[in-house]
Amino acid sequence: MSATTTTATTAPKTAGRLRVNLATAFTVLVALGIGYVGVSYLLAPESTASGFGMPVWPQGEAADFLIVKGFRDIVSGLVPLALLLTGHRRALGWALLAESVTPFGDAATILTHHGSTATAFGVHFATAALVVVTAALLLTERTGKRA
Repeated sequence: MSATTTTATTAPKTAGRLRVNLATAFTVLVALGIGYVGVSYLLAPESTASGFGMPVWPQGEAADFLIVKGFRDIVSGLVPLALLLTGHRRALGWALLAESVTPFGDAATILTHHGSTATAFGVHFATAALVVVTAALLLTERTGKRA
């Protein structure tokens, strides 16, 4: 085999490996990030809520509703980790694509209720974009089988 042939066959393998590594790293980043946010809502809901981007948040007993958000965010982090750890990468891609609706919805809610535009775009839309990119990487991975 010549050097040209070896380089030509290893380049796609290297690019494919890079995609897999990026998808894995992004999945871990997204999962741990949203899991951290969820834990923050459980431990300090009223102080964590101020960074969400809404103009006002419930106070007193009504703020207990923020704990629901905490559990939602923890589950949003656990699902991708479970699929990643069990090797279900295609299902992981679909799950992340479905989960991207949450940060898109969060951003839309903030903008609809005259909250922080910077937070809506800089946090929520940016998160949604990262989740969609990660899902696309996972859904377009080669499975090693030839057609």
